[in-house]
Amino acid sequence: MTYDELIERLDPAVYASLKRAVELGKWPDGRRISDEQKAICLEAVIYYENRHDIPEQERVGYIEPKKRADSKTGRDDDTSPVRILN
Repeated sequence: MTYDELIERLDPAVYASLKRAVELGKWPDGRRISDEQKAICLEAVIYYENRHDIPEQERVGYIEPKKRADSKTGRDDDTSPVRILN
């Protein structure tokens, strides 16, 4: 079985468990998840979300864009000028 096939057949409950383990840093039974396990789980979760068309707002790592109070500039990023003081 290839990685693609594994992710394609991954049960939604297993996906949710992997996602929760990444969020909390521990397995459902309370054991701490190692950094290597976290990286593998996160990769699987991201891959699953892409393959199963999970809405962007529900994906791991999604950050809602900020609404700018200063709409006069027309910029939609959060950059601002920097002043260097001597």
